[in-house]
Amino acid sequence: MGFMDQFRLEGKVAVVTGSGQGIGRGIAWGLADAGCDVALNARRMDDLEETARGIEERGKSALIFAADIRDRSEELADLTIEKFGKVDIWVNNVGGSDEKKTRSLVDTPDEIFRSQLELNLTTAFQGAKAAAKKMESGGCIINIASGAGMRGSPFTGPYAAVKAGMLNMTETLAIELAPEIRVNAVSPGPVVTEAFDKVLGAADAEEAIAATIPLGFLGTPDDIAHTVVFLSSPASRWITGRNILVAGGRTHRGYQYQQRVEENTDN
Repeated sequence: MGFMDQFRLEGKVAVVTGSGQGIGRGIAWGLADAGCDVALNARRMDDLEETARGIEERGKSALIFAADIRDRSEELADLTIEKFGKVDIWVNNVGGSDEKKTRSLVDTPDEIFRSQLELNLTTAFQGAKAAAKKMESGGCIINIASGAGMRGSPFTGPYAAVKAGMLNMTETLAIELAPEIRVNAVSPGPVVTEAFDKVLGAADAEEAIAATIPLGFLGTPDDIAHTVVFLSSPASRWITGRNILVAGGRTHRGYQYQQRVEENTDN
């Protein structure tokens, strides 16, 4: 096998939750470009059909599972095995927030915190369990976390807290599932997606956030997909239990601007 072949995924089967739009769609298309057939999941069928068309245009096959993934990861795993015969890669990407209003952590209703926990962390926990039961040796699980989970995150506290939990869970799973299965996380910084545009909208807001990034520009779903493909490939065979922050060099810097934007969004 040549050097560049180590980055290929020919004959592999991937599952990507939350793959109807944005980062999830970019990851699904990136994995298909690298050689994977892909099982897709999101709540909206029309979004999934568009993602599936992109996979088929890349010469690969897609499975569509249109459903809220909460409590249904094992069903998705079974359907993937039924169609493709195996699961090699599982990407826990579903997440975000159904609640768009921002507030301080102590002012957050219990039901909102529980919802964030279920949508972002419990789904990843369930997905990892379902994947581990189906994967053979050499499989990998990738959790899509967030830079918010690596620092204090005023006014987005529930989301940040559960993403921090995801990072800890990633390390624990990596130890427990080694050496058969590798487990890593990817933490995106500010990435332009449909949801991002709905929240911020104005070009001047995007420019202001870009100014907080050392490399000077916002990310795209492809930037996250490239990292996921690498972590899924033989090229990363000696990497497990790690989190890769893909954020143009931004760490804690710039969050104060983001906080001000969020305070004035949807209030």
